[in-house]
Amino acid sequence: MNRSTFAIAGFILIAALLGIALVTTAPVPGDTETVFQVSTIDALLAGVYEGSSTVAEVKEHGDLGLGTLDALDGEMIVVDGTVYQVKDDGSVAVVTDTMTTPFVVVTWFSPDITSEITGPLNLTELEAQLNSTFPLQNLFYAIRIDGSFSSVTARSVPAQEKPYPPLVEAVKNQSVFEYTDMQGTIVGFWSPAFVEGINVPGYHFHVISDDRTKGGHLLDCSIDHAVVQIDTTPNFFLNLPPEGDFHALDLGSDRGDEVEQVER
Repeated sequence: MNRSTFAIAGFILIAALLGIALVTTAPVPGDTETVFQVSTIDALLAGVYEGSSTVAEVKEHGDLGLGTLDALDGEMIVVDGTVYQVKDDGSVAVVTDTMTTPFVVVTWFSPDITSEITGPLNLTELEAQLNSTFPLQNLFYAIRIDGSFSSVTARSVPAQEKPYPPLVEAVKNQSVFEYTDMQGTIVGFWSPAFVEGINVPGYHFHVISDDRTKGGHLLDCSIDHAVVQIDTTPNFFLNLPPEGDFHALDLGSDRGDEVEQVER
């Protein structure tokens, strides 16, 4: 049994012990209690960038989320059911339904907790404040933060060419954007520690401006004022690629350090 098989088996066992439902059939449209995910973070870290699900298929399973596009072409943000792509030149475009994704996480957003925050708060301080609001530490939480930001640091990655490099190499060519006085929305998820290798343990955030002209993978920010909405989500569905490089991949390596590098 390799590390990937062991990790998935362990995930199933731990989830069962903690009362998390691993959904075995794709959630129906409007299911607000399930996180729907395409592929695994370790596969993305290893360079599996070929899209395996269409955007149309993804939109059947959620109206809020984040991910990337085929060939790692930019950052994906899903807000109010519309899918956006932030390209490496900083431009933002609405994604067509026929485009594909190698990795995405979405849910039908139905907030259980709503609060207001007043800054200034940077990303580390925001995460510390969010930690105190989660009722249970071993469930999934979808997060939406709408507010005013005195500064935002975000990034996007250019489309890659075969043979695809590992993600830690691809992000060395990332474009970093510095925005000021931005009104916008942070979209993200908090995932429990036992999903290591499958998703990003802890926080993963993308951001987009209200006018849909700026955004990317969130690296840091300074929040002036914002409304925070949190959706407690106890169910998880993992949609693995039916074919392609994923099935020939050796997922036996521990890539925890790589996750930290590419996220921050």
